[in-house]
Amino acid sequence: MKTLTDQLTQYAYYHQDPRNINTHFVGVPLIVIAVVILMSRAQVNLGGAPISLAMVTAVLTTLFYLRLDLRFGVVLGGVLALMLWAGQCLAAQAVSVWLGAGLGLFVVGWIFQFVGHYYEGKKPAFVDDLVGLLIGPLFVTAELGFLLQMRLELKAEIHNRLKNSGRLSSAALA
Repeated sequence: MKTLTDQLTQYAYYHQDPRNINTHFVGVPLIVIAVVILMSRAQVNLGGAPISLAMVTAVLTTLFYLRLDLRFGVVLGGVLALMLWAGQCLAAQAVSVWLGAGLGLFVVGWIFQFVGHYYEGKKPAFVDDLVGLLIGPLFVTAELGFLLQMRLELKAEIHNRLKNSGRLSSAALA
């Protein structure tokens, strides 16, 4: 399995323009909450407890993040727990409310993503590797940490790997 640094470096190659990174701060969370909302309605009862497809997916995704990095995994697990709560609330509403919220947020999120990649001039990372769909939220979390002056050694390592591979863009140097 690739390490945290491997995953983030690969994803960062497709996300070096600051405008693209900024659109991801909006687009990625909107897409994730939309998927959680849409998957929250599919439920089974196990011993009287409703278990949704969103819950199972969130647990598995959180385990993936925790395996890559404990700190980011805990943060993302907490965010996913809040999204699960919102998803469950919307899943309990009328179909039109649930579906409208889920699909609406999904479409708006992808609009942000494609605008960002227009600025970047590169296709989204998941086109070359579907794991990029899981790394997006991790990338946004890491970028937020970097803005807060946290995990700067990780940021430097990603930057060095991109530079040494010749994949660092002029936008990232600015």
